[in-house]
Amino acid sequence: MLFLHHYEASPYAEKLRAMFGLAGCRWGSVLTPPYPPRPDVDPLAGGYRRIPIAHAGADVFCDTALIAAEVAALTGHAELAPTFSDPRAQALAEQAEGPVFFTAITSAPPLKLLGKLLATSGPVGTFKFIRDRTGMMKGATVKPPQGAEAARILEAFLAELEAHLAGRDSVEAGGIAYADFCVYHPIWLALSVGSARTLERHEHVRRWLKRMEALGQGERQEMTAEEAFQAAEGVEPRALPSACGSHEALGELVTIAPDDYGRAGVTGTLLAATDERYILSRSTERFGSLHVHFPRAGYEVTRPGTEAGH
Repeated sequence: MLFLHHYEASPYAEKLRAMFGLAGCRWGSVLTPPYPPRPDVDPLAGGYRRIPIAHAGADVFCDTALIAAEVAALTGHAELAPTFSDPRAQALAEQAEGPVFFTAITSAPPLKLLGKLLATSGPVGTFKFIRDRTGMMKGATVKPPQGAEAARILEAFLAELEAHLAGRDSVEAGGIAYADFCVYHPIWLALSVGSARTLERHEHVRRWLKRMEALGQGERQEMTAEEAFQAAEGVEPRALPSACGSHEALGELVTIAPDDYGRAGVTGTLLAATDERYILSRSTERFGSLHVHFPRAGYEVTRPGTEAGH
C-alpha cells in the first residue's frame, strides 16, 4: 500500500487525492500538521520540508511529480505519469504549478484569507502557519506576484484555460491525464481561499472542474503514523534501477533540496541519478536503511563544501 502523508487543505495533496480517485485505488491516509515539526514525516524523509510525501515500505517519495509516477506504475494508469502528449497542455500545467499557484494565495482578499486560517487553525495555528510559510520563502529563487498583479495573472490564466477547454473535456488531449491534475489543484486552492471569486464567465472551466471533483479520492483508509511506520520496518528498500545513471557524487554523502523554495535538504548517500530521479540512502535507527526518492528536475545536489549542482 502507498501511504500519503498530507493535510486536508494542502493543494498538492489534493492533486494526488484526485489521482487516487481516477485510479480507484486503495491508499493509506496519514494526516500531518500543515507546518513543522511533523512527527509522522521527519523520521522517514529527514529534513524534507514540503508536503505531501508518500512511502511504500522502505522507499520514500518526495514531490508530487515523482509520487504521480509511482501511482501510475502501481495502478497501471499510465495517464497519471508526469508526461505530456499535448504541448499546449504542458504549457498550461507548467503555468499552473509556477506563477499561477502562488497567485491562488497572494491574490486572495487578506481578511478573507485570515478568517479562513483562523477558522481552521485557530489563532496559535494561524500564527505558526504564517511564520512557517514566510520562512519557506527565505532564500527562494522565485518571487511570487502580489496583489493586483497576482489577480491579473490568475484571471488571464483562467481565460486562457477557458479557451483551451472549448470543445474538449480535458486539459490533455484524449482524456483526463497528468496535466489536468496540475491545473486542477491551484484552481481548487483559489476557490477555497476566495482568490477566484467566481467562475461565472468561464463555463468550460466550470464544466471541467465538476468532472475533476467527481473523481473522488479512491479507497482512502485513515492510518496512524505508527501504522505507517510499521509498514517501513523490517523490510528492505526495493532494488535500485539496473542503470543507476551517472553523477560525480554517486556513492558519496550529499544533500538534496528543491532549487526554488522550501529549500531544506535531506542528507544521505547518493545511490542513483537516473534521467528521472535521484535516490538517496538514509540510515535510521528505527527503520534501518531508507531510500528517499526525488525527481531530478527541480532539485539540486550538494556535497559538503561544494556548490549546488544538478
